[in-house]
Amino acid sequence: MQEKKGDLLQWHSEAENAFLPHISLDCVIFGFHDGVLKILLLKMKGLDQLSLPGGFMRREETLEAAAIRTLKERTGLENIFLQQYHVFSDPGRGDPVGIDGRDEPGGRLEALRKLGMHPAKLEWFGQRFISVGFYALVEFSRVEPKPDILSETCQWYGLEEHGTLVLDHDLILSTALSTLRMQLNHQPIGYNLLPRKFTMPELQKLYETILGKKLDRRNFQRKMLSYGILHVLDEKRTGVAHKAPYLYSFQLRNYQKALRSGLEAGW
Repeated sequence: MQEKKGDLLQWHSEAENAFLPHISLDCVIFGFHDGVLKILLLKMKGLDQLSLPGGFMRREETLEAAAIRTLKERTGLENIFLQQYHVFSDPGRGDPVGIDGRDEPGGRLEALRKLGMHPAKLEWFGQRFISVGFYALVEFSRVEPKPDILSETCQWYGLEEHGTLVLDHDLILSTALSTLRMQLNHQPIGYNLLPRKFTMPELQKLYETILGKKLDRRNFQRKMLSYGILHVLDEKRTGVAHKAPYLYSFQLRNYQKALRSGLEAGW
């Protein structure tokens, strides 16, 4: 979207008619790069803190369709692994407009005011919103981050790089990470986060990064191979200093079956 003021004013005018009130969604988009689990974050114009990508649900949409649309707008990708995981409904989770028409310094509404939003429109954005959390797993190299019309940047950050997020987005992020860790106990992870060909050490590093702990190399390999979701290729990783490891790919049919039926044993 263009950043012209006319575009902003048009978006402001259309938002309250196009979207359902009181319902929003926030997306935690995970990527994996150079052994680091990363998340996609926005810097809203007029705010110092970062935020998760999110949006509102159009009147003719389902929540899932709204999340898919939001993810495509921010990443350029379709057919993303997407999971709804929690509803955030604390009465104090937003920064509503007070009776004097002002909000806390540095808040979202103050930023919208600086962007030129008409005071009459602030009331819609200042109402209480219940937010539905989704998390997505994407291949880092395929993403083309795109900021929304209210943001300056959209880029990747490591889990320890972003500082305190706006509103309750730290809670939304930590809940998503906890949910992802629980998923590892009964569903496979990796197809949406790794390139098509990968090594066993790269897969293990992904699991260790998500879990936040070291795993025994032999036990990890034995367990992963026992699931029947990997296919060892007749290729090795080239250009490495140590012994060249074999490359693997996922057996997609078995992987999808494991997503539906679950895996035995956890980590």
